[in-house]
Amino acid sequence: MKQVTIISGKGRTGKTTIASSFIKLATNHVAVDCDVDAANLHILLEPQIQKEELFSGGGKAHVMADCVDCGKCINLCRFGAIYETGTAIEIDPAKCESCGVCIYACPYKAIEIIPEEQGKFFISGTEFCPFVHARLNPGAENSGMLVSRIRNIAEDIAYSQNKDLIIIDGAPGIGCSVIASLTGADFSLMVVEPSISAISDFKKVYELVKFLHIKPYACINKFDINIENTEEIERFCIQNKIEMAGRIPYDEAVPKLLAQKMFIIDFKYNPAAAALIQLWDRLKNDFYG
Repeated sequence: MKQVTIISGKGRTGKTTIASSFIKLATNHVAVDCDVDAANLHILLEPQIQKEELFSGGGKAHVMADCVDCGKCINLCRFGAIYETGTAIEIDPAKCESCGVCIYACPYKAIEIIPEEQGKFFISGTEFCPFVHARLNPGAENSGMLVSRIRNIAEDIAYSQNKDLIIIDGAPGIGCSVIASLTGADFSLMVVEPSISAISDFKKVYELVKFLHIKPYACINKFDINIENTEEIERFCIQNKIEMAGRIPYDEAVPKLLAQKMFIIDFKYNPAAAALIQLWDRLKNDFYG
């Protein structure tokens, strides 16, 4: 069983559009949406939720009734989350980082960590494959932990059902959720558009892929909006031995079709659809080994 993560560095480059096309074209696979902060793959796949669970990636410190107001925890908290009200010691949940120093230092064991709900994850069925996805609560942290959780679930499903491939729609950026999206993957398809910011982020995310020893592929979306920048991306790929898997032209029909929850590849007369199908045909043999 192989795993491919589709990432972009910069957001809004077409990563999810490509992932959804691959999900429809593939066979005997599992899909995962690791963009838990702003999940949108489910909008197109229209999954039927089979299982739903709460996610608690941590908690906040809480002072119990056993507290004798000795003040030791106040001096040790480097985040300034613990303070004296005059009658009792309180902890500001907005400042608390759940580091646990106060719990370790309290001689009366009067502080505990209370688990905090930070989101939900779902196991669903779609027309094409099993689908694992999640939703992080607004402002919640530990997105990397949630991504690792749903990836582990996807792997369990893939092994139990003898699937050949896991297609992962990664999170944008280069932070912890992206690292969790990539760790353990066999392939990475880096989607980039020919803009200055996208090229900068593409180079950053490639360093992450290189560090994790994942085989890299590159795809330039909307390559014809700036040929000069497209050529710069291709030169970078040649210099770093990144395999250029495909180029997708700008197509005005794409946002209109997505707004109607339609798959681009269903309209083979569109230039973008033809390029997406060609991209999958180029990569599928490698993905299935």
